[in-house]
Amino acid sequence: MYRLMPDKEKLTIQVVAMPADANPDGDIFGGWLLSQMDLAAGVIAQQEAKCRVVTIAIDAMSFKAPVHVGDRICCYVKLLKVGRTSMSIKVKVWVTDKMAEDKRQVTEGVFTFVAIDETGLPQPVNRN
Repeated sequence: MYRLMPDKEKLTIQVVAMPADANPDGDIFGGWLLSQMDLAAGVIAQQEAKCRVVTIAIDAMSFKAPVHVGDRICCYVKLLKVGRTSMSIKVKVWVTDKMAEDKRQVTEGVFTFVAIDETGLPQPVNRN
């Protein structure tokens, strides 16, 4: 029914957190970080499906540490499984502090995408 993918994470997005993405204390908004994760997962989902994809669920989201203005975030993705019309993708976010080269994992989550056709209806991921 679905296939499991090999255990491989891929760096998909690197971006520096900017002041416009933060609260008055300099902590980056969780929603901004979530959107970066969604973009990273979407890149892999679209490459796999070779068509338009949409996010339908985010599971097992957890924040482990704050992200600050100037930190470089790195989104690593791993395709967990591919079903008939959907894909599950794990995203881990690591941060490099702007003042030091210390890396720490700040969050992770599992995103589910569905392949859709030009009318917005689900279609098989593998249409060959």
